[in-house]
Amino acid sequence: MNVLIVGGGGREHAIAYAVSKSPKVDKLYCVPGNAGIAGLAECVDIKVMEFEEVARFAKKIKADLVIVGPDDPLAGGIVDVLEKAGLRVFGPAKNAAILEGSKAFSKDLMKKYNIPTAQYEVFDKAADALKYLDSAKLPIVLKADGLALGKGVLICNTLEEARTGVKEIMLDKKFGTAGNKLVIEEYMTGREVSVLTFCDGKTIKVMSSAQDHKRAGDGDTGLNTGGMGTFSPSPFYTKKIDDYCRKNIFKPTVEAMAAEGRPFKGVIFFGLMLTEDGPKVLEYNARFGDPEAQVVLPRMKNDIIDVMEACVDGTLGKIKLEFEDNAAVCVMLASKGYPEKYERGYLIDGLENFDGKDGYYVFHSGTKKKGKGIVTNGGRVLGVTAKGATLREARENAYKATEWISFDNKYFRHDIGKAIDEA
Repeated sequence: MNVLIVGGGGREHAIAYAVSKSPKVDKLYCVPGNAGIAGLAECVDIKVMEFEEVARFAKKIKADLVIVGPDDPLAGGIVDVLEKAGLRVFGPAKNAAILEGSKAFSKDLMKKYNIPTAQYEVFDKAADALKYLDSAKLPIVLKADGLALGKGVLICNTLEEARTGVKEIMLDKKFGTAGNKLVIEEYMTGREVSVLTFCDGKTIKVMSSAQDHKRAGDGDTGLNTGGMGTFSPSPFYTKKIDDYCRKNIFKPTVEAMAAEGRPFKGVIFFGLMLTEDGPKVLEYNARFGDPEAQVVLPRMKNDIIDVMEACVDGTLGKIKLEFEDNAAVCVMLASKGYPEKYERGYLIDGLENFDGKDGYYVFHSGTKKKGKGIVTNGGRVLGVTAKGATLREARENAYKATEWISFDNKYFRHDIGKAIDEA
């Protein structure tokens, strides 16, 4: 079969790696792809938001399955456009992708169906939000309603910080139209855990847990980023917690979406906070996490095409998801200055060191080919992932592998997965 992947980041490289292992796949394509994905697929320079162009290309190559990776095209309705063109697509329709596309929608859904989450209020006027802050308990969390590349969340410790945050999001439009509405919610404490799941509209299957590191600097300091590294599984996500989440969060979410006439097919990413009062939902994403996909997919034993087709066909109940009994750690190699100002175009050396090494992976996030070489082309450049029998061993392997690659302005955190020492 011919398969087309939509996207061009580390998540899509991880998906392409998993898809390329399927004996069912004859030819793999990607739009627009990147320098790493080009080693697995034929990449064509079509932008992810050019829905009609993507549909035309998919029909031209006779794609048997289209896999949509990023959040923006999903929220924008690319699945609807592709399905209307007669294509089979893995990913949620626009009316289901709103689960991530609007934080106000997802919070209201959780309130309506009694799914555990933080207390919150929604505002569409800055003046009302500022007035609410005068009597709010600090610290407090501000969330831009729409998509903001994982950066539209501000944790404010003082009233002055909160007021500045409201102004930046709603008046200065720091995150564009994502800030037309604002969610203000209580600050929750506890361990954060990410759980990815496959859904077919009625059935949900849980993948292995993971934990992301959002802040740019060591010790969780600095600005929020798209993710500086991750590990899987989380030692804090116990069998007892998993049982609770399946009953009170995962299954109710899928049933709630179906009840609202928005059946969800694809991947629901549950961002959880393990509070003293039990697990609560921090956020939903309507796709694989990035870089969570880089540690979860290499550990999955199933043929990913079997699972994705079952999601499309509504037969996920027949699939038994299986994961290796090991661990994986991903360390993001970024450009110094990310997520603010950084330079591009530096030659990357050492990628060949990963060739043929079992259990070691390098997933491209922001790269491009230039001449005979590959250069940096983004804030997050490469995700260096390694497996190990234990999380500690996987962490040691991943950091060892970061030394195999060099480029000017290379920057990374040194404490990814350090929390495992506290487990």
